[in-house]
Amino acid sequence: MLPHKAPALGCPARRRGVTVASASLGLLGSPRVRGDRRCRAGARPTGARVSGDVRIPTRPRGLRCRAMDLHALTRLVRPFRFLILLLCCLIIHHSCFQIHPQCWKRRVKMAVETVVPAKANPAKLGPAANEKDAEKLRFIEEMTTNADAVQEKVLAEILARNAETEYLRRYGLGGVTDRATFKAKVPVVTYEDLQSEIQRIANGDRSAILSAHPISEFLTSSGTSAGERKLMPTIKEELDRRQLLYSLLMPVMNLYVPGLDKGKGLYFLFVKSETKTPGGLKARPVLTSYYKSEHFKSRPYDPYNVYTSPTAAILCADAFQSMYAQMLCGLLQRHDVLRVGAVFASGLLRAIRFLQLHWQELSQDIAAGALTVKITDPSVRAVVSELLKPDPELARLIAVECSKGDWAGIITRIWPNTKYLDVIVTGAMAQYIPTLEYYSEGLPMACTMYASSECYFGLNLKPMCDPSEVSYTIMPNMAYFEFLPHGDCGDGQSHRPGRDKAQLVDLADVEVGKEYELVITTYAGLNRYRVGDILRVSGFYNAAPQFRFVRRKNVLLSIESDKTDESELQKAVETASALLRPYAANVVEYTSHADTKAIPGHYVIYWELLAKDKSASAAEAVGALARDEVMERCCLAMEEALNSVYRQSRVADGSIGPLEIRVVRGGTFEELMDYAISRGASINQYKVPRCVSFPPILELLDSRVVSAHFSPALPRWSPHRSGN
Repeated sequence: MLPHKAPALGCPARRRGVTVASASLGLLGSPRVRGDRRCRAGARPTGARVSGDVRIPTRPRGLRCRAMDLHALTRLVRPFRFLILLLCCLIIHHSCFQIHPQCWKRRVKMAVETVVPAKANPAKLGPAANEKDAEKLRFIEEMTTNADAVQEKVLAEILARNAETEYLRRYGLGGVTDRATFKAKVPVVTYEDLQSEIQRIANGDRSAILSAHPISEFLTSSGTSAGERKLMPTIKEELDRRQLLYSLLMPVMNLYVPGLDKGKGLYFLFVKSETKTPGGLKARPVLTSYYKSEHFKSRPYDPYNVYTSPTAAILCADAFQSMYAQMLCGLLQRHDVLRVGAVFASGLLRAIRFLQLHWQELSQDIAAGALTVKITDPSVRAVVSELLKPDPELARLIAVECSKGDWAGIITRIWPNTKYLDVIVTGAMAQYIPTLEYYSEGLPMACTMYASSECYFGLNLKPMCDPSEVSYTIMPNMAYFEFLPHGDCGDGQSHRPGRDKAQLVDLADVEVGKEYELVITTYAGLNRYRVGDILRVSGFYNAAPQFRFVRRKNVLLSIESDKTDESELQKAVETASALLRPYAANVVEYTSHADTKAIPGHYVIYWELLAKDKSASAAEAVGALARDEVMERCCLAMEEALNSVYRQSRVADGSIGPLEIRVVRGGTFEELMDYAISRGASINQYKVPRCVSFPPILELLDSRVVSAHFSPALPRWSPHRSGN
């Protein structure tokens, strides 16, 4: 049963669009006035009026006058009527301004304070589970109420501290920190625009190129045009910002799911391999950086945030040993588990698949109270062995549940007290929702935060909502945010700096229902950087907009953290198809699909082949290719041509399965076009989709498959090179 959701509170006048005063400016100040009621002459209230957080007491009702002759009274007061009128005015003035001296100050202050837009729906989080949570919720209220003012201050701080960097001096800001000058002089950029500066830093240049603070490491992300990882520069203090956002998640979750301090979370968390650049800086994924930091390893005890997985198991670089230890510890503490999660939905499904493959070993260890010899990491063995005691009854239960042919609801069968799943199921991860529902018997799926290697952005203030309704509230203190309207410069077009600068919209000025590409300016030295995420504005929380993640720009295929775009897929197809030339065959058309029905998911590429030898049919050509295992070599060649993040996922942790090529019979793509035209597509504008997910189209393609082939080996990947 879902917990009761706290209703949003607020002043009705503000919902109608009445202009009100916001809180005093500053990142850490408390809001003082959230509304304003005008003192009205002649009003006779009986109690106190509430205006937002300000309670304005009013005078008690006066005693009823004794009955007297009305005409006599009139004659009596007539000579003094002007004096009485003046006295009434003084009383009203005294009531409004003298009894409440702050009232006048607040009204004057209203004229100069930032105005909360009428579109900002007032809201309030609460009640908090404890005072610590209350402090965090007040911080969220403060940041979102003053979003535009906070943004202005964040930009000024960034520009002031980085004023003497090579990058900002290039554009002649001259120490100016206002928004107008910044927008007029600094261009909108992509990673390729910054690659030369980033490479200099990676090679060991320690001068103030992008940031006045020393670059502490690089956070890796997929997707350069050359197939290499992006290296996103970061500074030490960014860890504090990430930790701050993490600290806000549980206070929000506690509003919806009570009692999380009475149990633990079974989270499958992993580190990935890290490299060093030629200049000696570490290059690793953002979560690996966080898990290896003192912020995580030395985190204080918090009863609301206790994991079943020992830190040593999380930090174990061997993927098998880490997963085995975390799963075993989760089984041993099955009754303590109140939530089950991973970073991505695909990661949780990998854990379930691991349980399917290794439940017998796990139950044997539990029955005997002894850890398998396959776990060789000393720190992992020590911490797990301390927890592991003989428990034949638990071993039998695991064996009974896992030996059943039906794995529906396996999560709640093994961990019966689980209240929700904590995984990202937005964007490309949405494809895993049906499978997670099957394994969990429909448990709620909480998407708690929105982050990337470049920056941590915000959090979901309604984490228990349906996955299709997930909206993230941008926290304005994390970076300076701008938004490029997405509709006018469609995917695939290169950015035009002059036009982009003119179009950019500030955080507080986005419009509900519109889609934007996210542009950020960070403390670490990214200035007006296009992240590539397409977001749709779903509403506002106070003055801060809320966004739904639509997709990554230009990304076609994604199983987990990999991102393959159209140009990269095209290059991989061209590389592999070169192997067909000796056989007088070539690829005439292709499309792709991310198949996640099996665990792990894998790329499926549909090829339609043409035999150049007119005397041979397409079927004969395919037969010849099959005999020589050419198609299998084509699969491996495609994998070799894909980016290093894809190859790392194949080699290091097995989160992506072998690539598959399905050869379809001749004429299949003409049928695909006919189907699209029958549904209203223009024959003049029709283009073969390079990625498909619509079930009828997949059914059409699969019904025309004449042969299927898988990559026979792992692609080459080395953890010791920054570019791979």
